[in-house]
Amino acid sequence: MGSPERELCPPPSEEDELTLPRASINKMIKELVPSVRVAFESRELILNCCTEFIHLLSSEANEVCSQNHKKTINAEHVLTALDRLGFSDYTIEAEAVLRDCKAVAAKRRRQSTRLENLGIPEEELLRQQQELFAKAREEQAKQEQQQWLLLQQQGLCASGAGEGAPPPYVPPPASLKKEDEEDDDYS
Repeated sequence: MGSPERELCPPPSEEDELTLPRASINKMIKELVPSVRVAFESRELILNCCTEFIHLLSSEANEVCSQNHKKTINAEHVLTALDRLGFSDYTIEAEAVLRDCKAVAAKRRRQSTRLENLGIPEEELLRQQQELFAKAREEQAKQEQQQWLLLQQQGLCASGAGEGAPPPYVPPPASLKKEDEEDDDYS
């Protein structure tokens, strides 16, 4: 026969229901009692108790939800379930956590609408974006032209030291050709 701890928390099997992540439970234990070593069996027991508590609370919250003729469990249902199960001491802390969650959600919503709250019309933002793209294209074209000129100079220098053969023709970058064609007006 095994130890009493093994009987309280049998090893997990493939048929087990969903549980909390062990790493999260271990982290919470370490934060709450950093100077105490906790045996593996105790950690498993805590994990099973937490999982069972969540199942119990969610079942009771579902019952409250059904009694209120609702289809979605909300925070009020959970708080009522805590009360019904005799955990009314935790409702104040749970309400504080709920307020914090609502504040974080509100902050996320405010940040997601930051672009909308700039006060700049979408057409203006699009125009600014197009200007930035045009500037970037100009910069890239200048860099390509400088590289092309450098290659041409290097080719001339290399051919001057050679047997007198002309350097091979290196066509200018495509972006330079387009600019040259646009500048020419044959009308």
